[in-house]
Amino acid sequence: MSDATKPLSKRFLALEALTCYLQLPPSAVRLSVSHTSDIQYSACQYFYKLPVGALRVLKVSLPLPSISSTADIETARIAVIKAAMIWQKHNLQRHEDSETASHAVLVIDVQLVDNQVVNTDKTKDGNRLPDTESITYSFGAGYFMEHLVADVDKDEQLLQVFSRQDWHLAIERVLTPCDLWQFLGFHLAHLRQSLISGVASFESETALISQFMHSDALLSHAISVDNELIKNGLQDEPNSALIAMSLAQKHKDVGLQHTYQQHREQASILWSQLSNQIMSLASEPSTTTNKKVVDAQTRWQRQLLDESLFSRHELIRTLYKHPERALTMKENGYVIHQHSYTSLGRHYVMIFYGKGKDTAQSRAAIQPRLQAIAQDVALRLPLVELHHIVVLGIEFVLESDETYLDIDAWIQPVEAMTQKERQLTKQLQRLNQQNKI
Repeated sequence: MSDATKPLSKRFLALEALTCYLQLPPSAVRLSVSHTSDIQYSACQYFYKLPVGALRVLKVSLPLPSISSTADIETARIAVIKAAMIWQKHNLQRHEDSETASHAVLVIDVQLVDNQVVNTDKTKDGNRLPDTESITYSFGAGYFMEHLVADVDKDEQLLQVFSRQDWHLAIERVLTPCDLWQFLGFHLAHLRQSLISGVASFESETALISQFMHSDALLSHAISVDNELIKNGLQDEPNSALIAMSLAQKHKDVGLQHTYQQHREQASILWSQLSNQIMSLASEPSTTTNKKVVDAQTRWQRQLLDESLFSRHELIRTLYKHPERALTMKENGYVIHQHSYTSLGRHYVMIFYGKGKDTAQSRAAIQPRLQAIAQDVALRLPLVELHHIVVLGIEFVLESDETYLDIDAWIQPVEAMTQKERQLTKQLQRLNQQNKI
């Protein structure tokens, strides 16, 4: 089965997904760099509002003369990191009343350039200078422990520091915004552990990324959602793919882990491409200038892209099972209910259109009713946490011996339940559970 969209690089798709959550245009930042060092830099702040919390990224370009010694490079780098920690502390003070979970990241790009270029003003807005050579390096827990002072006794957010190369590698390896968030939590926990114990728990960010991709942390949230789906009666038994992947992680089966990682990666890329396709079809040229329409499309896109590697794997796996379905099912059309393994409360209704024009589930019959179907499911689904219904109308189109996916979509937000509605829903769930016993 092929896809009608143009193939794009993993890094491009991952960065594009993250950019979808950017709240404000990137803004220049002035840091309080030590006056004892004549350091020229450019700093730019990016603020992302993810469904799970706020991500603030400070990107700093640090051009240094090509003749700089190792000691000079290190002095400049430390000065910028310490200035960024002050910047982070001020941010925390300004938002100390906020209960929103957050991560703060510093990304440093140290560039060796010609002496004359350093003294020109060409580093605005964090852009890299032309004809520069970036220094490849990693920080690791040991670097943080040796050079920087952090008070880990306070329940305070620590600034997480990455080189430009390692930050891009992290984004490319984890692929999705929510898995990037999980990785930052993983990185922060290891950093705190190192600072408390005095023993560096990771040598480099590159090594920690690989460790994360083969750890229980990658699937822990999906397992929690899976348990809740069973508890709420939306699923009869644990997800078989999740069990298989978890066992491979537990038993450190490198071969299986690599295979599953490839499957998740391929599914993630395809889901990004399908999401872009859905959004392009949902955009009407005559109305895209309407702010309400654009805002609605952005909200839709954020729902689709807010899926983890495992969640995307399950959604794509459902699509790939279609050729194996019985001929009568494909002729008449059928419906598969799937739930997000990223956000408990985002529910998918996947309607596979029937081939026959007169069937009840043909595209002609279903397409005009997508919104009504979403609203009906929202009323009948007994889940307190329900917040969005995603209805996908799916057609497999054969052209020149190639099979393409054509997808219609409607995403319906669901209002939060009142306390009384929550109690009634919980009572209904308990009765359903008792009837099953």
